[in-house]
Amino acid sequence: MAKVFFLTFILFLFISQSVGALPGNYSDFPPPSRAVSLCAQLLEPNGYPCTEHTVQTKDGFLLGLQRVSSRSGNLKLGQSHPVLLQHGLFMSGDAWFLDSVEQSLGFILADEGFDVWVSNVRGTRWSHGHTSLSEKDKDYWDWSWQELALYDLAEMIHYINSITKSKVFIVGHSQGTIMSLAALTQPEVAEMVEAAALLCPISYLEHVSAPLVLRMVAMHLDQMVVAMGIHQLNFRSDALVNLVDSICDGHADCNDFLTSITGKNCCFNKSRIDFYLEYEPHPSSAKNLRHLFQMIRKGTFSHYDYGMFKNLMVYGQTKPPTFNLSRIPSSLPLWMGYGGSDALADPTDVQHTLDELQSKPELLYLENYGHIDFVASTKAKEDVFDHMIRFFRSREKSSSL
Repeated sequence: MAKVFFLTFILFLFISQSVGALPGNYSDFPPPSRAVSLCAQLLEPNGYPCTEHTVQTKDGFLLGLQRVSSRSGNLKLGQSHPVLLQHGLFMSGDAWFLDSVEQSLGFILADEGFDVWVSNVRGTRWSHGHTSLSEKDKDYWDWSWQELALYDLAEMIHYINSITKSKVFIVGHSQGTIMSLAALTQPEVAEMVEAAALLCPISYLEHVSAPLVLRMVAMHLDQMVVAMGIHQLNFRSDALVNLVDSICDGHADCNDFLTSITGKNCCFNKSRIDFYLEYEPHPSSAKNLRHLFQMIRKGTFSHYDYGMFKNLMVYGQTKPPTFNLSRIPSSLPLWMGYGGSDALADPTDVQHTLDELQSKPELLYLENYGHIDFVASTKAKEDVFDHMIRFFRSREKSSSL
């Protein structure tokens, strides 16, 4: 049974993935080509015009970025701001398009006339490698969400801003909100952003209550993985499948693996699991997992902790510097959606984030919603997305005055 439930761990942000030896191995991606592009596989077959872009980061990673418009071609250039969709952990840009066109946020925004851009961070299937490193190189995986925020997200925002000559709306989910909040503490990034909508916002993880996550943290799973010489976390590999099986065996209640990882989800469409698994999960780095587990253990929103001596070498101080949320401009409009059943983005930690911000974000609190529901609820359009779109429309009206 544990193998069936592991499916859920990777699918959505600490999320979901079923297990057993799944087909395919992302450690050797084919070279980027039209045939294997996200546009060709998922967006254009549904009738949405889509173009592929490549963004190079300062440290040499080549990121895939897609631009999507409505089936009617009703892209209101110059009227609607570009919207960048930033996915979460073990996911990629396809996460915004895995339900029906009436239910998936990416399709909904495109049909609303927004200029939709789809992020794919380093290491994921729809990004294109590195200028000099191979996926087999240890250094290729030497990064955490810190680099995803300060290099990947920052560079994609700059690219979109340079192409469209417009400020950008950001939508992030889970790890995508960690990245967004960290990036927005940088003035040069914040000035290119019109507003941000954060689903299950995370900057603090001190009150995570998901029992299986807490068990993995207590076992120092992150350090075990590094000690095993694993730098890439690819949950399609037999080694990591077996590792998670061993965690469940006698150590945690895996009879409801999804709930054990994310909290109870009220409205997740379990009937589409097989389709989700055609696209998810995507790899991440062991260093990224370790950084997240550091946040849970320490209750901080900080740079990666290398230990006292290396911190001195890297940061010039014994402890890693914090990301100061008060540096996000009070004039930058924020919208946040969070749920009472979310065991990862706990409402207490959300309040900690709110207390440190200069501004007062618009809030949507749904008592029965869990971590996955904010992306994949069958009722997400009515419960969540329509509220977000009204927020964006209000910002467009304000900026045009």
